[in-house]
Amino acid sequence: MFSSALKSFSSNISSNYTISQQPSAVSGPWKIFDGKNKKTSKEVSIFVFDRKVLESNSGSLGRSDRASASSLKRSVEEVVERLKKEASSLARLRHPNILELAEPVEDTRYGGLQVATEPVTISLAGLLQEKDEEERATGVGGRSSRFVKEDSEGNRKRRDLEIDELEIQKGLLQISKALEFLHENAGLVHGNLTPDAIYINAKSDWKVSGLSFLSPADNSDKPTSVSPISLSEVLNLDPRLPRSVQLNLDYASPDFVLDTNLNVSADMFSLGLLIVALYNSPHESPLHANSSVTTYRRLFSSSGSIPSSSNNYISSRPIPRDLTTSVLPRLIARRPAQRMTAREFQQSSYFDNILVSTIRFLDALPAKTPTEKAAFMRGLTKVIPSFPKSVLEKKVLLVLLEEMKDKQLLSLVLLNAFKIIELLPSAKRSFTDKMLPRLREIFLSGAKPSAPGTAGAPERDTGKEAGLTVLLQNITIIISNCSGKDFKDEILPIIHLAIESPTHSIVDAALRSLPVILPVLDFSTIKNELFPVVAAVFSKTSSLGIKVRGLEAFVVLCGGTADSITSSADDGLSGFAPQNGKKKDKSSISALDKYTMQEKIIPLIRGIKTKEPAVMLAALKVLQQVSSEADTEFIAKDILPILWNMSLGPLLDLRQFQAFMDLIKSLSTKVEHEHTKKLQELSGSNTGMKNAAGNDDFMSFGDLPAAFSSNANGGEDDDFE
Repeated sequence: MFSSALKSFSSNISSNYTISQQPSAVSGPWKIFDGKNKKTSKEVSIFVFDRKVLESNSGSLGRSDRASASSLKRSVEEVVERLKKEASSLARLRHPNILELAEPVEDTRYGGLQVATEPVTISLAGLLQEKDEEERATGVGGRSSRFVKEDSEGNRKRRDLEIDELEIQKGLLQISKALEFLHENAGLVHGNLTPDAIYINAKSDWKVSGLSFLSPADNSDKPTSVSPISLSEVLNLDPRLPRSVQLNLDYASPDFVLDTNLNVSADMFSLGLLIVALYNSPHESPLHANSSVTTYRRLFSSSGSIPSSSNNYISSRPIPRDLTTSVLPRLIARRPAQRMTAREFQQSSYFDNILVSTIRFLDALPAKTPTEKAAFMRGLTKVIPSFPKSVLEKKVLLVLLEEMKDKQLLSLVLLNAFKIIELLPSAKRSFTDKMLPRLREIFLSGAKPSAPGTAGAPERDTGKEAGLTVLLQNITIIISNCSGKDFKDEILPIIHLAIESPTHSIVDAALRSLPVILPVLDFSTIKNELFPVVAAVFSKTSSLGIKVRGLEAFVVLCGGTADSITSSADDGLSGFAPQNGKKKDKSSISALDKYTMQEKIIPLIRGIKTKEPAVMLAALKVLQQVSSEADTEFIAKDILPILWNMSLGPLLDLRQFQAFMDLIKSLSTKVEHEHTKKLQELSGSNTGMKNAAGNDDFMSFGDLPAAFSSNANGGEDDDFE
């Protein structure tokens, strides 16, 4: 039904956006569809209003009476104009806590309306309704709401929503900031602050909308293009129209209904009722006027039916003490002068805790100085474990990722981002969808760096280098939350960048990460993409430290570890069984084939010019590891000569020389055993051939000269001895 309705609409939005077949949410008279710009792929929410909703709701009322039908038509037109006003007001009122407009409101073919905004997940009313249904089904209050939604490409996915205490505090803080802007900057009254007027976006931020009844305050001197509402008209509720397009008396202030005054304090009264609804069960206002002004007046004629501290604000569940003692009494107050302002609400003790303070700083982060940001980032690591996982994923992580563009903050941002990823149950999704694209953008968008010491090498970016170091320190977290393909396509190029860095500490960290990286990569990638980079850096570097680290990397690439040198007593080459009767296991299966070891790595070892003991001993590890895979002939002709040459290095002490001799002896023994065995096999094969052929074959080449035989006349064979 919804898809056919959309097809009947012809507009700029319909032409330029891909729109989901089914609405992701319904809020008041609006159906909300997921949309994506066909050119930029930017995601939006498409709010669609179908005029038929108003006409079908009226039923047969007034059908036989021309005056009544004319009145209904006029009422419908007024509703449409108010909805247009709601959408157009979003274009004028730009504020971080007011719903952001993406495309202006458009009339559609059959008198409907369509408008595009920033992506929203659900309205607060929808979320509270989901919570009510969940609690009715389970009998207990759950912490999250999960249901299936469909995106603009037809993919069905589950949506997780939570409404814990911090989410409520964060949301109320954001609402109050929007109200402060409306009241103090614009001189406007929202007029209908209800759960339907609040939307939750992808970051779990609460955004104020529902501006159909927006009006200048009676005492406002602010210039505005917003036309005032007539309270007498909007309070004259029409039973022929849906409640969703009319003023909701359950959240209305007595200033409107009883005093007919338009003042900004009315919104604060509505905010108090909304707070009670968040804790109530079911999640609804403590006032039940049933769309009747008469009922509303009757409620306020008795103190028992007015929410107050004496009746727990008519909430079936406890409300936090900070709210009941110092906030709600100054919101749900009969007289406007007794109510706190939106700014005073933000300064109340209800928000006085470290998590809310952190959220506040995050919201104001773009306006902070670099020094303030850095100090905040250093302290954030300690606070992160205290946050609910939903806030970490949807709020904190996304704000941090936006700050990655500041290279001086990059390392601190990444430290906190990886900390969050490590804590999230949905870590793989968050890393792949949100963090991985940012890593690619930050580290791979620039030109590839030149090798150290080469002409024209780019100026060092210390901020980026610090971030790269943090990335390498958290490579295990990356691997745990990244597919093999994504790692090869997105992360491996960053590893290459680190290995080729002009900063030795980064090269060192990158090479030390190889034992963790190799299991993720296939043989072809290691041989053709990773090994050449390591080999190039090893051959070009003038740093002894990087030389040693490169040799340790070769050991790992050949299937060993860089931690220790295996002695000849238990290396499996001497012919003696190791302790416990077991051959010592290698740390990993060789990542390189025998050809690459013999024809690529050994020439690099042979080309080492330095005689520094640290380099010599690191090379010894490589030669030992390669010899476990190399052919016997290669060991004899290529490896042993290198070992002998290095063993006589002038800087080696006795212990180091002995280490070389242990391996030389071990390999020599192996060569001796293998070659002896080979000769024995060849000798045995030749003897068998002789016995099978007999003396006739031997003598077929002609008789031996007499001088070679002492028994030419048929003597014993023993005479050959």
